[in-house]
Amino acid sequence: MSIKKLDQQGRWRNKTVSFRVSPEENKQIETAVKLSGMSKQDFIICCLQKRKIEVIGNPKVYKALKNELANVLNELNRIEAGNKVSQDLLDTINLITITIQGMRNGK
Repeated sequence: MSIKKLDQQGRWRNKTVSFRVSPEENKQIETAVKLSGMSKQDFIICCLQKRKIEVIGNPKVYKALKNELANVLNELNRIEAGNKVSQDLLDTINLITITIQGMRNGK
């Protein structure tokens, strides 16, 4: 069993919430979590409570940005003449753009 932890308000997090997602949805969630620099739990809680997700630049976020930009470049190279650009790719590009702009404005 995992160690009990208090949240920022001093409350015990002892309830488990789980749900199923498709492989594509999971990939999108994982990408967003990596780019946020947060734990998956904290990221999902922020999203569900409609709180603003503030990215604090660190080596982990930098590496995630670098890897995602490499994935985007590979995908763009695969696409011929702009045909069949998936919505998932456009969402990832938008998330990367927002993350980079937020990091730049935070300086």
